[in-house]
Amino acid sequence: MKKTHTLSLLALLCCFITNQSFSQTTIIHAGQVLAVPGKAPKKNQTIIIENGIIKLIRDGFQQPAQLGYNNANVTILNLQDKFLMPGFIDMHTHITGERDSSANPHEWTTLEEADLAFDAIPYSKRTLEAGFTTVRNLGGDPHIMNALKRAISKGIIAGPRIMASNGAVSATGGHGDFHGYNSHIMEAIGTSENICNGSDDCSRAVRALVKEGADVIKITATGGVLSNTAAGVGQQLTDAEMKSIVETARSLGRKVAAHAHEADGVNAALRAGVNSIEHGSYLNDESIKLFQKTGAYLVPTLLAGVSVYEELSVNPNIPPAIIDKIKQVAPVVEASFKKALKGKINIAFGTDSGVSKHGTNAREFQLMVKYGMDENEAIKTATINAATLLGMEKKLGTLENGKFADIVAVNGNPLEDINELMDIDFVMKGGIVYKGEEVE
Repeated sequence: MKKTHTLSLLALLCCFITNQSFSQTTIIHAGQVLAVPGKAPKKNQTIIIENGIIKLIRDGFQQPAQLGYNNANVTILNLQDKFLMPGFIDMHTHITGERDSSANPHEWTTLEEADLAFDAIPYSKRTLEAGFTTVRNLGGDPHIMNALKRAISKGIIAGPRIMASNGAVSATGGHGDFHGYNSHIMEAIGTSENICNGSDDCSRAVRALVKEGADVIKITATGGVLSNTAAGVGQQLTDAEMKSIVETARSLGRKVAAHAHEADGVNAALRAGVNSIEHGSYLNDESIKLFQKTGAYLVPTLLAGVSVYEELSVNPNIPPAIIDKIKQVAPVVEASFKKALKGKINIAFGTDSGVSKHGTNAREFQLMVKYGMDENEAIKTATINAATLLGMEKKLGTLENGKFADIVAVNGNPLEDINELMDIDFVMKGGIVYKGEEVE
């Protein structure tokens, strides 16, 4: 099937079309509001939204006439029994796929691009309804991702706002390259233009990704757990290659996210100037000092480690090389995260969803708190910190005047029980209610 078919197929998916429209002005009466995560929540607040943007937040439950509005032109949402927060941001997702222990491991040989596009529709909806109004998708075919972003932006389907890498810059034979099949199959598939060898070639790969619409550049600095090769999880891209990637990305206005497990690759990536380390399973003292010096963020993806370890007991189709790496990496993730907390480095929320089930993203909050992070700080990683790492802190991350009306609500207080975030009752993105509308 031709790649150009994917967008037209997405456009035909009427059953997922979001027909909701929103009035020009919406007023929310909120019981408690954590407007700025990290600070204390406020009780009995009125949030005024115009054209999808927060205009004003006032104390008390104020009526339209008190605010200078004609009742006929205003929608009032009664959330007086809810706890409101900014919409969450997941900085590491794979929205077009999901691991399935019951699936044929060779299913990919029968799939078309359109299959992945169709799969992305319920995954996107589940993610949004779980309270994640923005995601950074670190992978995925550019033809699918670009079409998916357009479909969500146009309201054709429901989903989070997406910033995408459209693949990853990887070394030949490393994590991100194609493994495990005979030479005839691999020759037929060909080599992705994201695969590179040497500084100049890696610079070319970055430019190719930007040309195809990448919002951020992802690199695989080290080996990966789920690549089917016994190549370990140590450094794979060279220091010079990573430096070239970062310099090229910066020249084109893109940040760099580095998949990295072992400390050698983490530290090399930080020295090269990446903006975030994804996973960071084996941080050492040098890693912490480099994070502190550069201001880079750790995106710990704790849920990924837990999910693949859980999968060992139910999936008989995991290749031996991957099993060995799961058993090696999963048990060390908690200790690395605790080292990051002790070092007080920047941390942004990310799940690696797709490895875990889409829509269960909030399990990451549970793990952060279980491993020692304060509840309010955990919420801050998925709001203020994530927005800052995205470079969208002026539009996302807090409920303040001039920012997108991305709002989620729960029944209880997540600062007292983080498990409340596993059951989101209300989701608004850009002023449109996608879940739990309650109009007065």
